[in-house]
Amino acid sequence: MQRAPYSPQRISVALGLCLVMLAALPRYLAGGHETRQTLIIIALVLVASAAFVQWRMLSVAARQKLPSLLKRLVMMMLLGMMGMGIWHALFTEWISWQVFISHGATLGLLLHALSLWWVNEHQTG
Repeated sequence: MQRAPYSPQRISVALGLCLVMLAALPRYLAGGHETRQTLIIIALVLVASAAFVQWRMLSVAARQKLPSLLKRLVMMMLLGMMGMGIWHALFTEWISWQVFISHGATLGLLLHALSLWWVNEHQTG
């Protein structure tokens, strides 16, 4: 059986990816990397558009699952920020706030995706 190419879980991960790209923008702005900044903005628009199209294709029941997934995403982003804060406090010298939020958002998205995989594995397995 083939899975649908859209689900509330995939939309939440896509929105998390948009947050990671937004969190990376100040880092490239401060570094003067205009080309990378432009590419991230283009990717952000494409991912957000794809997430919107997938959201439109969801059933009403699937749309009702999205708020709880977005709450999980926010919690994982906060955990990612705390994790990176602890990591950088223990193992590195102070980095800029731009790098900190970029690293924290990336860890948060990774935690979110892994938690979705973990729940799926334990529900189907």
